[in-house]
Amino acid sequence: MATPVMDKAEATAKTDASPYITVTFRIRRFNPEVSEHAVWEDFPVEIDPKERVLDGLHKIKWDVDGTLTFRRSCAHGICGSDAMRINGKNRLACKTLIKDINPEKPITVEAIKGLTVLKDLVVDMEPFFQAYRDVMPFLVTKGNEPTRERLQSAEDRERFDDTTKCILCAACTSSCPVFWNDGQYFGPAAIVNAHRFIFDSRDDAGEQRLEILNDKDGVWRCRTTFNCTDACPRGIEVTKAIQEVKRALITRRF
Repeated sequence: MATPVMDKAEATAKTDASPYITVTFRIRRFNPEVSEHAVWEDFPVEIDPKERVLDGLHKIKWDVDGTLTFRRSCAHGICGSDAMRINGKNRLACKTLIKDINPEKPITVEAIKGLTVLKDLVVDMEPFFQAYRDVMPFLVTKGNEPTRERLQSAEDRERFDDTTKCILCAACTSSCPVFWNDGQYFGPAAIVNAHRFIFDSRDDAGEQRLEILNDKDGVWRCRTTFNCTDACPRGIEVTKAIQEVKRALITRRF
């Protein structure tokens, strides 16, 4: 049987085929030194659809408009710096592939909601981190300093394993309609990080954290809309964790 042979013209066409497509990034720009109003600006970009939204933002900043402002650090979904609203949903720009978000239409990119926009895609994260600090996100123990590591069973570790995955990107908190309407609410991320220590068998400050979250701006403000769970790029069951904290407040069992 003869082996199929690709003719020269067909081979050249395949070699010359470019993986690049033209994608329009529609970015909500805000510069307080220029105007008090935000505006949408379109940027057509030649890019491989297998690349990430972050790559597209880099192309715009490096090659088109150096004033475009956004946060990013590791670019691998670990640092949580580049959370933003992409096509109306909270995502990490470094984990969102262009081919997965309908690049035939303009890709909208804007700052996350509920926090003051400082410039373009950068928001003031201080209220978010203050809520995080308020829930005491560290191990608290009593007695003398141990002479060896504090042992913990695999079952006890599993109890809070899910909430150790938080990278403080604020995607969950800034997707919460309660937080949008009242910035005093602790927000899902703070409650998740409180959960991580409340249910840690080595910790002795569970009651203290529960009292902090029993405040009028605490865990009871949650309306169980599941926005936070849907937004979490780490797959944390945020709503479940919040409900477990509520249950612990009622039963005092954790």
